[in-house]
Amino acid sequence: MATELNTKNFDEALKKPLVLVDFWASWCMPCKVLSPTLDQLAEEYKDKVLVGKVNIDENRELAAKYGIMSIPNLILFKNGKAVDAIIGAVPKANIKALLDRNLK
Repeated sequence: MATELNTKNFDEALKKPLVLVDFWASWCMPCKVLSPTLDQLAEEYKDKVLVGKVNIDENRELAAKYGIMSIPNLILFKNGKAVDAIIGAVPKANIKALLDRNLK
């Protein structure tokens, strides 16, 4: 299951070596389509990657800080720095490729 992130725990989460953050909203249909895939990836990569979700309506300052204009927006953080991103509901294989590429 993906971890709910917000302004209180976001910086702490970024202390993990690899963090995939899904910026989403409850009214976003593509976000709802992507959600089960992210939960699966959270389980599959649980020892290697923290998969988190930020509700942009509840955490506007985080959305602004990372320049979120379209959702779903996945940002991959490596050692606390944004290193890659995927915008839109993409197939699981695309997200796995992104994670695997950055685990090396």
